[in-house]
Amino acid sequence: METYTRWSFHFFGVIEVFALGVTAYGRTGAGLATVLCLLVAVHAAACMVVSSRALDWTRGRRSQPVRLMWALVVVSAAVSVTAVGIAERGPAGEVETAAGSVYGGVLCYAAGVITLGVRGWRRRVAVVGAFAVGAGLLTFPLEMPLLASVVLAGLVMVTGGFLAVTSIFSLWLLNAVYALDDAKETRARLAVAEERLRFGRDLHDVMGRNLAVIALKSELAVQLARRGRPEAVEQMIEVQRIAQESQREVRDVVRGYREAALEVELAGARGVLSAAGIVSEVTGETAGLPAEVQSALGWVVREATTNVLRHGDAKKVAVKVRMSEGRVVLTVENDGVAETTGDGPPAGPGGSGLSGLRERLSAVDGTLEAGPVGRGVFRLTAEVPLPAATAGAALEVAS
Repeated sequence: METYTRWSFHFFGVIEVFALGVTAYGRTGAGLATVLCLLVAVHAAACMVVSSRALDWTRGRRSQPVRLMWALVVVSAAVSVTAVGIAERGPAGEVETAAGSVYGGVLCYAAGVITLGVRGWRRRVAVVGAFAVGAGLLTFPLEMPLLASVVLAGLVMVTGGFLAVTSIFSLWLLNAVYALDDAKETRARLAVAEERLRFGRDLHDVMGRNLAVIALKSELAVQLARRGRPEAVEQMIEVQRIAQESQREVRDVVRGYREAALEVELAGARGVLSAAGIVSEVTGETAGLPAEVQSALGWVVREATTNVLRHGDAKKVAVKVRMSEGRVVLTVENDGVAETTGDGPPAGPGGSGLSGLRERLSAVDGTLEAGPVGRGVFRLTAEVPLPAATAGAALEVAS
């Protein structure tokens, strides 16, 4: 979007050269037409530089290009005065029309470009108004009628205002796109923070109570030991039991945090892909699958979705879960040409993402295949064998 906006401003300069400079060759002699065309080309180049620096200033990458904007004002005045001189002293006829077009055109383009470097509607209106007034004042050496001067000033006001509104809207649209991109990143960070808070609450619920009990029983054991009471040993045995129980509960919390349920991951992948503007299609049945199989395949879905968003340029993603001859097969296919499956080059066997997935799948005797299957199509296939009883139940559910 930024590239499109930046080159749109540059294209305004190209239009200026063709609309004001090149057309002069059909209205006057080659010598004067070349002078006018060169003047317009210099002015267009100055407009391109100012628009580029103003865009950087809007995005907070540079300071406000005040000197460049004043330089553009000087260049615009110089070109306008030169065009007035050519129209006044040159041969009568079409040369006056050509010089007049250059005269009014450069002021309109300059007014539209300089508004990029200021903030606030009042200042922008003041910039366009100043150029319109200047356009009217510079016509007095031509001895133009007052009505013609007012019409010319109004033309500069309307045309310059239109270019200014177009430029400002382009900047607003660019800033809106950046704001949306920042919002997506913020939402992702908030989701991670929320998950960490959930994990922290679970851990606090488990450890807070048990640690309080351990502290109380340890204090009681100290008091009993000082009195030589044998119950102190029993209290410390109880403290040891609670500590071991706390360790087991913490492991359960961490295990639940690390495990990935397949159904949950499929729903999450569908939501994330839809939020990113990617069409997602999820088919298949996950009911009846063992927890370890769901966890391994859930990680495959999570990794594949992450790589589609991070590395690829996909427009459509299809996720399919099916049972085949005592095996559950998960297929993730997308049309992202630049899709990768980990940190590194596309679809290679050495990506760290692939290695991690293969390790998780190997724990359940599963396999993983990934690579391009057609022009611009990438497919990741994970297969996990099912126990006989589970396979039969899963097939009944699927049927």
